[in-house]
Amino acid sequence: MIEDCKITCPLACYKAIETLTDLSSSPDERFGIISLNTKCKLAGLHIITIGSLDNLHIEPREIFKAALMNNASAIIAFHNHPSGEVEPSSGDINVTKRIQEAGRLMGISLLDHLIIGHEGYLSMRERGYII
Repeated sequence: MIEDCKITCPLACYKAIETLTDLSSSPDERFGIISLNTKCKLAGLHIITIGSLDNLHIEPREIFKAALMNNASAIIAFHNHPSGEVEPSSGDINVTKRIQEAGRLMGISLLDHLIIGHEGYLSMRERGYII
């Protein structure tokens, strides 16, 4: 069962996202979250916004509205780059910092932000953008 899926590392998260959304092959940029309960089990997956080929508008209030609906204790953000490249842009880094700060205020931790490309992913936590 998908609700028994425990997210223990970025690779497990990437596999869950790909299984549920096939995001790596999307022709437009999409941003979503995985909501996790206190045992790091999947409580929900939400696509928050769909953008264009290379642009996406993300509002923290929409992210945390979805997280609160799942009674999440933590979230993992994710989005794809239709170009297939996974390197974060300055916009990706800035929005990650905004989400992390909003989460601190709400008591919901941002554990990671994955960027998904055609052949893999990048973990912003592993790269040091999330502490």
